[in-house]
Amino acid sequence: MKYIFVTGGVISSLGKGLTAASLGTLLEARGLRVVFQKFDPYLNVDPGTMNPFQHGEVYVLNDGAETDLDLGHYERFTNCVLTRHNNLTSGQVYETVILKERRGDYLGKTVQVIPHVTDVIKDRIRELSDESKYDVVITEIGGTTGDIEGLPFLEAIRQFILEVGPQNVINMHVTLVPYIKAAHELKTKPTQQSVAKLREIGLQPQVLICRTERPLDRDVRRKLSMFCSVSEKAVIEERDVEHTIYEVPLTLHAEGLDQLVCDLLHLETPAPDLKDWRKFVERVVSPSKRVKIAVVGKYMDVRDAYKSIYESLTHAAAGEDCGIDLKLIDAESLEHGVDAQLKDVAGVLIPGGFGPRGVEGKINATRYAREHKIPYLGLCLGMQVATIEFARNVCGIKNANSTEFDKDTTEPLISLLEEQRGVRNKGGSMRLGTWPTKIVKATLAEKIYGDTEVTERHRHRYEFNMKYRDQMITKGFVISGTSPDGTLAELIELRDHPYFVGCQYHPEFQSKPNKPHPLFKGFIQACLRKQTSGATHARVGQESPDRVLERELVPQQ
Repeated sequence: MKYIFVTGGVISSLGKGLTAASLGTLLEARGLRVVFQKFDPYLNVDPGTMNPFQHGEVYVLNDGAETDLDLGHYERFTNCVLTRHNNLTSGQVYETVILKERRGDYLGKTVQVIPHVTDVIKDRIRELSDESKYDVVITEIGGTTGDIEGLPFLEAIRQFILEVGPQNVINMHVTLVPYIKAAHELKTKPTQQSVAKLREIGLQPQVLICRTERPLDRDVRRKLSMFCSVSEKAVIEERDVEHTIYEVPLTLHAEGLDQLVCDLLHLETPAPDLKDWRKFVERVVSPSKRVKIAVVGKYMDVRDAYKSIYESLTHAAAGEDCGIDLKLIDAESLEHGVDAQLKDVAGVLIPGGFGPRGVEGKINATRYAREHKIPYLGLCLGMQVATIEFARNVCGIKNANSTEFDKDTTEPLISLLEEQRGVRNKGGSMRLGTWPTKIVKATLAEKIYGDTEVTERHRHRYEFNMKYRDQMITKGFVISGTSPDGTLAELIELRDHPYFVGCQYHPEFQSKPNKPHPLFKGFIQACLRKQTSGATHARVGQESPDRVLERELVPQQ
């Protein structure tokens, strides 16, 4: 078993997760079996109770674990299907240690960070060390080298390397090489200081991933090599990509990262087969047509809050050789009128969210899409506001609402799930993870999925109130997917609309670059049908004037 530890230095948000995922793409393309872990030093047990403005998206796994959005990168960029064992936080570590102490597992001993906390961290790494399943474990350590809360994780890695042997481990450090405009030069001192901090802890990186806006010339590489005790060929340039994050594996391959890793770990592998990945990137970079889609949400100032949704749209659009012009709209801005902002879009997507802020704006956007026959995709809360809008404006249930927004509403169209009524703790207590959905025959949903039962990932407490079902069905409302026992509405559509679909689950968590999710694929296809030709849109089959040839995307070897 081989291990790669990815740390970060100088500043946060350098893209450690994306770098780790991209390396996984390259190693999988060489025929290796790869698995990921993410260690997060914060004291929350998981990010499920964090504000999206602070942390971005909460990514839900099959087993219901609420995890960091980097696990979304891991699953999208590789064939991995991850579980709660692939994400560890300081909160989980200390919770485990304290429960052991209370149980008496440490009876007679003084419980300390070393060895008790570090042992828990090392045990989590070993849980994935099954050579019958994997060849390489890639572990990303969140935060920035030098953060006090991250020290136990780095110490655990130092100990782990001694135990498994340094020949089986690579320490990969993602760092910043800033360009100072006034001096007209790249500065290596921040990286030198970051590596020095790692050395104080007892870790020596074998590979430097240098995030930079400008190319690293030979002098800069030589300087970093000398001051950081890293081979010159292991100073890897990771420049900002011009078009899409899916270019990153190609740029890292052009730098020779995957071959370097295989050499350092003594892995004999064939050259990577990146043909399909290059084709996907080429379609993303230079599609033959474009379509404008509105995303109406409540966390629009934080791009990462809807990360998986944006990526799922990219996957589906690339499958149609189509580019997307996203129009990001704050739902609160639509509470007093929508026409000015939605009149030029070919589709409307409303994502999930919590709380009453912006809900009326989302309802207005839903009504506009329904009345103007604009393709609509509602996810989780997006499905709930669609049912509320239909009940109010088509069925005449004027006071229709959700008990989440008005606990005393006289028409609780959306209400708390029965199993949630006694729940008091907020963390990890929603309806989470993969649940089956039974698809009704002869519906748009059956046509989209091509199946009568699917499994999808959930994260919600509230659900459509089935006592309103018959009243709404007579007006053209269709419940096209339910739980196997028929008690929960999972998927809805409208009978007299080209594409109006809402789902209670989160399909964005199961979309991949060359395997877009069926609901997003169907949505993009409907948007293209809606799209009218105009000056800013290329016709189907017509090449964009700035179409980039595949060979021009990145240097090729």
